[in-house]
Amino acid sequence: MQRQAEIYTRGVAGTRPLIPVDPRRLEAAARARMTPQAFAYVAGGAGSESTIDANRAAFERHRIVPRVLCDVSSRSTAIELFGRRLPAPLLLAPIGVLELAHREADLAVARAAATLGVPMIFSNQASVPMERCAAAMSGSPRWFQLYWSKNNELVESFVRRAERCGCEAIVVTLDTTMLGWRARDLDLAYLPFLRGKGIAQYTSDPVFSAMLAGAAPAPAATAKRRVTLHSLRALVQMARAYPGSFWANLRSTAPLAAVQHFTATYSRTNLTWDDLRFLRERTKLPILLKGVLHRDDARRALEHGLDGIVVSNHGGRQIDGEIAALDALPGIVAAVAGRIPVLLDSGVRGGADVVKALALGARSVLIGRPYVYALALAGEPGVVEL
Repeated sequence: MQRQAEIYTRGVAGTRPLIPVDPRRLEAAARARMTPQAFAYVAGGAGSESTIDANRAAFERHRIVPRVLCDVSSRSTAIELFGRRLPAPLLLAPIGVLELAHREADLAVARAAATLGVPMIFSNQASVPMERCAAAMSGSPRWFQLYWSKNNELVESFVRRAERCGCEAIVVTLDTTMLGWRARDLDLAYLPFLRGKGIAQYTSDPVFSAMLAGAAPAPAATAKRRVTLHSLRALVQMARAYPGSFWANLRSTAPLAAVQHFTATYSRTNLTWDDLRFLRERTKLPILLKGVLHRDDARRALEHGLDGIVVSNHGGRQIDGEIAALDALPGIVAAVAGRIPVLLDSGVRGGADVVKALALGARSVLIGRPYVYALALAGEPGVVEL
């Protein structure tokens, strides 16, 4: 009600919202603002994108039945999660390569999250190192998303850095051990990481830097390739993304080596339940598993002493034809039986979706693409306004 009154009051003076309120118009406006490659990366899903459609269809199938003559003069959306009082059952989902949407990327989102008191989950594939984002948030809550690297020393380093910069939970993403078949990106032959984008957590990490210094040149580094305008542009982008002087980076092989080493290191395909012990022994922070869709996996999470679950299909980006996250939610909630919190990610586009998820047992929900679209249109103020 406060936000609605604010919009109407400002309207008297001729001021309209910075970003469209309707989620469909918000997406359309962001598409017009972003490059085709950037929009495809953010908006796209796996295969025919039927999982993206399923996420929205699941929310549409569930309808709200209101009750009348209830005193709603005093309301609160606040919840408690892992000992922290939050103003609303909302978190900003981890989304990588935010520089595709706005030059201030994760930093703008971090400042917006701090303004609102809403937790931001720092992405493992960020465009800005977690330390810089944490410094911009003061005491506001933040978590860290972990993609499990092939190198456990790097995993441990990420976790230690997350602890030092005040992250209050670790969210292990389990559904991206292999990159999904994303038709939009493939049609454009575009993967931002190969241009040095979205790897700031790596290039700012001491373990990764040491690995890079001791690594032998990758075969691709010595292979002869035809130099084109596009490949030169890619090298320029790598030089800009890599820490240090742009001109020094342009003359160095370090940016290209970092990209090659990232691709060789990113994500373990043989990760199993037993590996979680490694993480549990190295942090006292709550550990949540993101990407759980089967109730038996939820039960195993309990058996392994995990602290929370995020029901998610990665926003439809990984498996074409996958179950909608909202459809999986009630089974996960039943399996957990209140012993640990269950959160929902994937497909949330508005307040009604939040209500439906909470009614089906979610403790809180993660907002994803909408805040990226708001970022693309208006930067930090756009994310706050969302």
